Amino acid sequence: MKKLSLILLFFLSTLTYAQENTLKTLAHLPEHLQEISGIEILEGSPLIWAINDSGNSSVVYGFNTDGEIVKEVEIEDVHNIDWEDLAIDKKGTLYIGDFGNNESDREDLAIYIVKDFLDQEEKAQAEKIEFSFEDQENFPAKKDNRNFGSEAFIYKDGNLYLFTKNRSKNPDGTVNLYQIPAKAGKYKAKKIGSYQTCDSGSHECWITAASISEDQKSIVLLSEKYVWKLTDFTANNFFNGKITQYELPGKSTQKESICFKDKNTVYIADEQESKKKGRNLYEFSLK
Repeated sequence: MKKLSLILLFFLSTLTYAQENTLKTLAHLPEHLQEISGIEILEGSPLIWAINDSGNSSVVYGFNTDGEIVKEVEIEDVHNIDWEDLAIDKKGTLYIGDFGNNESDREDLAIYIVKDFLDQEEKAQAEKIEFSFEDQENFPAKKDNRNFGSEAFIYKDGNLYLFTKNRSKNPDGTVNLYQIPAKAGKYKAKKIGSYQTCDSGSHECWITAASISEDQKSIVLLSEKYVWKLTDFTANNFFNGKITQYELPGKSTQKESICFKDKNTVYIADEQESKKKGRNLYEFSLK
């Protein structure tokens, strides 16, 4: 009981709630981005770069804030099993996370590395990271421990950090944080932390995307209903600083993409759910 109280006290002491901010719609996205699952901005390009998730083409799309696709880059000899997020480093490398794994049964999790991405034309070659989670013993994992899929990752200081999407039976909202070297090879992802987004574990608390600010002092995590901003952390202890939770206004939609526009603003995109719902680009203030 004492241990539980300490955990609860730590949770409450690090989490603050922000006032509800406006979710501004910027554009309705084209049909090519019906299942948009990850976005990023690269220095030197005015475009927002995006991918679609499972079963779609192995293409990275560049579009403007009016929702117009300006460029497409096909990643050669790569199959989009379940692309879920994008990450970038300061050298212009684009990382593509093929690690969607709702049933925690995949044994082919991968991250693709495209160096000098903005120098690529219509086609690009990618290096490959193959990985598994160091603490996963069963494929599929047992139903009460299906927390071995991810839809969110970032790059920082030579490593990639994955935030899990907890699809366990009766989940408690726990997100696990794993670390992998950001270079081609085969690895066991090392578990280095965890955080409880909510106590119900409902789909509104599933982490669907992540991004890190240009100065690497802020990280955002996304769900269909919330944004969490992580600040004042030390090294890769991302959950030991200040965590601010923002509730996204309006109806919940399948929001699976987020990236920083600047240190106080993020872009968010959602998938199409019906003819009149989703497939939009939004802007959201973190002030």
